[in-house]
Amino acid sequence: MATKNTTIRDVAREAKVSVASVSRVLNGTGGVTPETQRIVREVAARLHYVPDNAARSLITGRTHTIGAVLPDLYGEFFSELIRGIDLAARARGLHLLVSSSHDGVDAAAAAVRAMRGRVDGMLILSEHVDEKFLEENLPASLPAVLLDSPVKSTRFPVLNIDSRAGALAMVQHLIEKGRQNVAFIAGPKSNFDAQQRDKGYRAAMAKHAPDAPLNIVAGDFSEESGYRAGRELLAQKKRPNAVFAANDMMAVGCLYAFKEAGVDVPGDIALAGFDDILIARYVTPPLSTVQVRIADLGRIALERLAALLDPTDTTPASVQTLGCDIVVRETCGGNASAAPAPRKPKRPPST
Repeated sequence: MATKNTTIRDVAREAKVSVASVSRVLNGTGGVTPETQRIVREVAARLHYVPDNAARSLITGRTHTIGAVLPDLYGEFFSELIRGIDLAARARGLHLLVSSSHDGVDAAAAAVRAMRGRVDGMLILSEHVDEKFLEENLPASLPAVLLDSPVKSTRFPVLNIDSRAGALAMVQHLIEKGRQNVAFIAGPKSNFDAQQRDKGYRAAMAKHAPDAPLNIVAGDFSEESGYRAGRELLAQKKRPNAVFAANDMMAVGCLYAFKEAGVDVPGDIALAGFDDILIARYVTPPLSTVQVRIADLGRIALERLAALLDPTDTTPASVQTLGCDIVVRETCGGNASAAPAPRKPKRPPST
């Protein structure tokens, strides 16, 4: 029966392993079989054993906590990203500390600095982060993995979405379905993913509809900006016959503007987004989009960071790019289907 005085020795006795094995499991230092890890965690949970984290940190020099700095905590993309990170962290006995940096570079710097000494490593997704920012705000001893970043560094692994290829594939699909006049709702100018999706749109138009004019309206990744962009497109003298939004939230806002004006989607205007957030499947009509496996992005980022925490890991920092698929639903006039976006040639690891 569990008591408030349960010790690590009680866990070791119940699990029929050594105290050292229990310590290795709970500290995440490795050297223990998966079966032993499972038994130790089950016994520790049953006995309600709570390690003395302060004492453990003094001994191991680790907090067993990972920090994540994100642009925002609002919306389906970030909740799904956090879910992927957290599931992977908990599987390794790690806790997650999350902060946002949506108020600008000073907020991002404050968030990073506030985590120093509290976390063993960090995942950073912020448009404000460059080499100078990292040098000024991140101690050399603190491992970090960057997400959706243009930074190329010998110190920091980077995990990106292949936004350019995904955007190119979706616009190409729209054009091949007879929609030559494709408009683009852009994301924030300083956002790396938005920049890559802009490049993909331009490349697809140049290759597959060279005689059609570019039609780009501003957005900021929010539903409201998508709604405003939709109204702006409807006010044009020559309306587009397809719209590609740089994310699903803007596409949903645009869809509402079209419905409000009595525009038939896809009959009058086809519509597509990017990310494949959950709501994309349940709007009417269901939204065509570029599918990003958001939870997998979080999981892979955490796994890469966990590897950095292993002192025996010698994997060099590199830029890893995750591919994405186009998902054709009714806003493009099709039934649900998925096809891989064309992959760019793999970039060699940074050295």
